[in-house]
Amino acid sequence: MFITGMRRAGIGLTALAVAALGAVATSPEQADARPKPVDVTLLALNDFHGNLEPPSGSSGTIAGQTAGGVEFLATHLAELRAAAKKKNTITVAAGDLIGASPLLSAAFHDEPTIEALSMAGLDYASVGNHEFDEGAAELLRIQNGGCHPVDGCIDGTPYRGAGFQYLSANAFKTATGKPLMAPYAIHKVQGVKVGFIGMTLEGTPQIVSQQGVAGLSFADEADTANRYARELRRKGVQAIVVLLHEGGTQAATGGINDCVGMTGPIVDITNRMDPSIDVVVSGHTHQAYNCDINGKLVTSASSFGRLVTDIDLKIDRRSGDVLSAAANNVVVTRDVAKDPRQTALINRYKTVLGPVAGRQVGVTSQAITRSQETLFGTSLGESPLGNLIADAQLAATDDEQNAVAAFMNPGGVRADLDAGPVTYEEAFTVQPFANNLVTLDLTGAQLYCVLEQQFVTGRTLYPSSTVGYVVDPNGTTGTVADPCAGTRVVRGSLTLGGTAVDTAATYRVTVNNFLAGGGDGFSALTGGTNLVTGQIDLDAFVDYLTAQSPVSAPTLDRIRTTAEVPAA
Repeated sequence: MFITGMRRAGIGLTALAVAALGAVATSPEQADARPKPVDVTLLALNDFHGNLEPPSGSSGTIAGQTAGGVEFLATHLAELRAAAKKKNTITVAAGDLIGASPLLSAAFHDEPTIEALSMAGLDYASVGNHEFDEGAAELLRIQNGGCHPVDGCIDGTPYRGAGFQYLSANAFKTATGKPLMAPYAIHKVQGVKVGFIGMTLEGTPQIVSQQGVAGLSFADEADTANRYARELRRKGVQAIVVLLHEGGTQAATGGINDCVGMTGPIVDITNRMDPSIDVVVSGHTHQAYNCDINGKLVTSASSFGRLVTDIDLKIDRRSGDVLSAAANNVVVTRDVAKDPRQTALINRYKTVLGPVAGRQVGVTSQAITRSQETLFGTSLGESPLGNLIADAQLAATDDEQNAVAAFMNPGGVRADLDAGPVTYEEAFTVQPFANNLVTLDLTGAQLYCVLEQQFVTGRTLYPSSTVGYVVDPNGTTGTVADPCAGTRVVRGSLTLGGTAVDTAATYRVTVNNFLAGGGDGFSALTGGTNLVTGQIDLDAFVDYLTAQSPVSAPTLDRIRTTAEVPAA
């Protein structure tokens, strides 16, 4: 518990100290004369990613329980509102409600998810990086309604737009310097004002295709929050909540309501926020935590609608200050009744989707996971499914574009493949972004630079079977400004098709258009020449599964260390 006015003055008080202070300064008669604080409940979620149906496998469990599915989420939200004072409840989200979605939502440009969350009572949401996957114009359509400019109203009914307000404080139109969307909202509850500032992470241009963020610029999260907090205070708002699509990670020993060894961008961002900001609802990292950082309540509800964060605020009726803030991450269990309206929505879209989703496109002889092997004590190694996708992309461009290698980014591999028949829907869930394959020329020296950049970005590119190289754990890491200066990749060890790479020679390499544009920080790829755009990555993956079935997990032997391959 904290007293906002004193906290703003830099004075920290424990609940015991506050109680003692009240006992000394106020008589019982005076205490009774004070107006009771206003109780406000925030129900928060983040990173829903269009998971209308219950997620499967590990994505559908949390805290030892099966969880998720919008039919159950809507019921839990209704029950939490009923337990609180319904009129005092505000439902909010911290971005990535759409994008990287299962086929049921993505096939309709995520309109089903927006309809479902609107029907579930969402009030405000910040804009996550995935809301920009199809560009600013599409995001505005998602907010305001209207049929898709290319595909029209796919389900045959008008799309009316979101029943909630997207907030975007730090995404600006570069040409005008004005915010793309409303930066904040003010919500009145029993006469007190609660301000909500929404924003995405500043690094969105590095993790979204360049087409998605064309014409936009992104500002620092803390600076932006502080700017609009000042503006809110000038409007008489003292209770301020930031809906931020950026987050952190606690230690593996922490539970869904813990904050053990918290690390990540959220720590620095929160520490730099103005004391007037009371609560930060965060996301992006798909983690669950419940923290006090620098006197602010900081929460995250994991992902895929498996948790709802129940936040209780007590707000002084006179000053508008938050007197106390407490949170509890609640599991969205599947032992409650399904919301019938959500069931009807799902069934309607499944009917329209028809037999496409269930079409078998291949068979796997074993489960093929996206998990990365350990490299130097961290999960920076190869991935069975990542390698398989790289093989598929090479197969789609070797004869067609004379490609000799392919690389896949880890963030583009979104789900595992179970053993047995693979449906189109399952393949789509693995690769939902509809990126085009791009084949380009890179010199051998540029290839080494791209591989060195992995250690700068902290992301491993999954290589096709033609690629092999050795990594030295004692080598130096380059810099953002000069990734080529790194020496982690042993010079002379890089081979393509078993032949050592000549730094002066030129090679045809396939990546997706996200990487070709410098996505995930791989700026070295933007130096490629003779770019040829090919088919959609999902189509290449489906074709490969069909042609190679039954498909097994590739051996993880494409990246080796000096411990495995001693220097000559």
